Amino acid sequence: MFRRSRIAVVLFALPLVACGGGSARPKADLAASKITTIGVNSYLWRASLDTLGFMPLLQTDSNGGVIVTDWYTNPQTPTERMKVTVSILDQDLRADALRVAALREVNRNGQWVSSPVQAATTQKLEDIILTKARDLRRASIAG
Repeated sequence: MFRRSRIAVVLFALPLVACGGGSARPKADLAASKITTIGVNSYLWRASLDTLGFMPLLQTDSNGGVIVTDWYTNPQTPTERMKVTVSILDQDLRADALRVAALREVNRNGQWVSSPVQAATTQKLEDIILTKARDLRRASIAG
């Protein structure tokens, strides 16, 4: 009885080996989707923190991929302040895995009034973050 069950197991296992179960599979590019303990792409996360490092951080959530800055006033333009939110949407290093939103306020007669943000501002921030993330990835692969 035991002999038949061992033969049956061997016979059922043979087709799996013949179908490629024993062959080597191509490995995924782990650098493009850096597997870490955080829930999002680590290159985009680090590049976002580096890019926004001059602004005070209000909230960071590495599992959800959200970085929210507090209001930042540039010393050269004290009547204007900005607040930025970066959302990392994926574990892959892709341009559509990153969203940047910004709020801008202008001081008029002692009151902060909401003012439009130029689309080029958020696009420039996204470009800077993506460039830094690609540089971090290249550095990790090279060394």
